[in-house]
Parts: sequence; structure tokens; C-alpha cells
Amino acid sequence: MSQLLLLLFEITGTVAFAVSGAILGLEKRMDILGISILGLTTAVGGGVIRDLILGITPPMTFRNPIYATISIAVSILVFVIARKYYVFKGLWYERIMLLMDSIGLGVFTVIGINTAYSLNNEYNMFLLIFVGVVTGVGGGVMRDMMAGDRPYIFVKHFYASASIIGAVSCVIVWPYLGSITSMFAGTAIVIILRLCAARFRWSLPKPLP
Repeated sequence: MSQLLLLLFEITGTVAFAVSGAILGLEKRMDILGISILGLTTAVGGGVIRDLILGITPPMTFRNPIYATISIAVSILVFVIARKYYVFKGLWYERIMLLMDSIGLGVFTVIGINTAYSLNNEYNMFLLIFVGVVTGVGGGVMRDMMAGDRPYIFVKHFYASASIIGAVSCVIVWPYLGSITSMFAGTAIVIILRLCAARFRWSLPKPLP
């Protein structure tokens, strides 16, 4: 995958996850520092976990702070807009949160797979899928725990499942379609599944009350 396209992909995911983290911070009535930290954690948390699993030390977040800088800047911007226009409330909050979270989940799932492939294209399918899913959901799990919520991955409609399906699809078609097409396909699958799950209230089975 070309470096410019990969950079745009990573920036898109970073912005999306930073927005979702900042919005949750707003809902929890955090101050600007708390909102910035939540946005930062959401945006880079999954990547840090991924790098540690793959043996990339120190993680890329600390070697190239562009993504941390972007996530903090986006979080502050969300805070400023919220104070001035009151747009991150009620139905708007739910819709923006769903869209940003879905985009971030899709993008970072396939970025995790691409990172693993860039290190060793002989990695087995399980490792590739696992790293992709961890990259996709890791930041969100850290965000929810820091905000005092039960992580989306355990309770929200079809969250981790969408990441798993997208990761599996991406890995399967990678040898045949190449990195660019596979990453776009995997991202699209995750986003579509997440939006459909929210629209039609899909969820995994739970214990009876």
C-alpha cells in the first residue's frame, strides 16, 4: 500500500477515534484535559497494544508523535465546538458517536493487519486477525474503562464481531486482491456491519433475565 494512502488511512482513523473519545468525555462532563486524554487514548491505545504484541518497541506512537498530536488537537476542537454550538447532545451525540466509532473501528482493524504484514508476510491467519481486532477495539476498551463504563466490546450491538468479520475478510482476500483493495474492503465491511447492527439492533445472544 502506498505510503501516502496509508498515511491518509491512519489519519482518518485517528480523527474518528479521537472524536468518539472526546464526545464520551463531554458526556461524562470532563474538563478539557480529561477530554484530551480520552481522545488520545482512544486514538492510539489500540496501536500501542498492537506494537507491543508484534515486538515493536517503543511503539510507533512514541517514535512518531504525529498521531498523538492530531488526536489531542481534534479533542480540543471538539471541546471548543461543543461549548459554542452544543451539537454533541441527544440524538446528535448518538449519531456522531456511532459514525466516528464505526469508522475508527474499521480503519484500525485493517491497519493492524497491514502493520503485521509489513513486518512478516509469513504470519499465520490467527495472528493477523487477532492483531487486527486488538488494534480496532483496544482504544475503545481503554476509553470506556477510563470513562467508568462497561466496554462496548462486551455489551454493545455487534461491536467486536464486526471487527472480527472485517479482519477475517481482509486476511482472506489479501493474497488475491492486494493490500489496498483488501484494506478498503475490510474497512467497508466493518462500517456497514456496525451501522446495520445499530439500525436493526443486531446483538449476540445474552443470558435470559
